[in-house]
Amino acid sequence: MRSSKYLIIILLAVLCVACDSKMVFEQNMPIENHTWSQSQPARVEFEVKDTLALHNFYINLRNGENYPYSNMFVFVEMEFPNGKKSTDTVECVLADPSGKWYGSGSGNIFDNRILYKQEKRFPLSGRYRINIYQGMRQEELPGVYDVGFRLALSK
Repeated sequence: MRSSKYLIIILLAVLCVACDSKMVFEQNMPIENHTWSQSQPARVEFEVKDTLALHNFYINLRNGENYPYSNMFVFVEMEFPNGKKSTDTVECVLADPSGKWYGSGSGNIFDNRILYKQEKRFPLSGRYRINIYQGMRQEELPGVYDVGFRLALSK
């Protein structure tokens, strides 16, 4: 009986990993009081060893129905292992023209994964740092629950 419990747990864990075998890294940061300040970036760090594989880069956004806009602009600042930096501006469309929210979720909270770089190779191995800033004209942006970054193999 006890060994069958452990077997079921192990099988479930293997299934969860197998369902998302392309994911290399993912981290999400909760936004305090669900209000994202322009001066408070979501920060992640990850290690890259494979410079030959092609990767897709995603922004993860979790917003509530009280988010006041149908889109969100973010600035994605990437710091390379050699200290150099690059910055991208990404528009994240969160709702259709009629106001219907995109993404998955239940109730009044919606999860979105926005692809912003496709089939990219890392030029250097080592530690990468990413800061994601909200780029809207509003200093304090209500209705934002979590912000994150996901890195996945493209093939």
